[in-house]
This record gives sequence, C-alpha cells and structure tokens, in this order.
Amino acid sequence: MPAHAPRPLLFLDVDGPLIPFGGTGYRTAPDPWEETGNPLLARLDPALGPRLLALPCDLVWATTWSAEANDTLAPRLGLPPLPVVDWPDPSDGEGRDGLHWKTRTLLAWAAGRPFAWADDEITPADSSWAAAHHPAPVLLHRVDPRAGLTDTDFAALGDWLARPGSVAAGA
Repeated sequence: MPAHAPRPLLFLDVDGPLIPFGGTGYRTAPDPWEETGNPLLARLDPALGPRLLALPCDLVWATTWSAEANDTLAPRLGLPPLPVVDWPDPSDGEGRDGLHWKTRTLLAWAAGRPFAWADDEITPADSSWAAAHHPAPVLLHRVDPRAGLTDTDFAALGDWLARPGSVAAGA
C-alpha cells in the first residue's frame, strides 16, 4: 500500500448512534444544555469521543445537525471540529429506489475513498447499492437507535478498519 493512501472515512450520524433514543442518559452532573432547550444532549456519552478518535479513520459528520455538530457535540465529546457533509435539497429526489436519502450523497462525498457509515436507518438496500456503486471498500453499519454505539458496534468498525482492503490496516 502506498504511504500516501488516505485513511478511510467514518461517516457519523448523531440521532440514534450518538444520542440514543432509548437511553436514560449518562448524566453525572446537572446538564447546562437542558437550559438551552435540548434535553436529549444528556444522552450523549462523553466516553464515545476518545473511542471514535482511537479508530484508524477520518471522522466526518453525516447528520442533519450539520455544522451545529461541531459547535454543540464535538466539545462535549472531546472531538476536534470535523468535516460536515452538506445535504442536497430534499426535492432533488434523494431517497428514491428504496435507498436512504443520505446514501448517494455519502458515496459522492467519499470520492472513491474507503468508508464506513454508522447510522440507525441503514437498510440492506443501501449496503447492496453502495457495494455495487463505490470503487473502494465500504461498511454500512446499522446502529440500534435504542442503545446507540456500543462495544459491539466499535468491534465491528474496528474489525472492518483492520482488514487489508480498508486501507487503515496498514496505516
């Protein structure tokens, strides 16, 4: 593998994977974000940040939070500002053919780089389409939105990133 090969990308959704819908929260102290009108932020586990940073990949926000993810979530997770995927106008026909509305945009954003995508709305149709239309290895990993990212999810991402075809294995 060439020394200059880029690391794989990890596209991160927020609602479901990072802010679980079924959790009771990880709060250990009063949460100042509740005062700003978003009590769901109490469900964000700050321990996820270091675990994400330890993965051999480049993290990218793939969420409707858009740039707000860098302002609100990154500091709480101990993450640096991350690149943000800009989504097309919903009237552009995204989400047709049974695909998630993010799928085509993420493949275009990856521009041929290997990538993993952690989201709670991925379907087998998205995985099949990505495998058929992307020239590099891909892992579309569905996260249980009730639990968010778990040890099992990190193991699956880590195992995929360690495979020779993912590029990260030799990085």
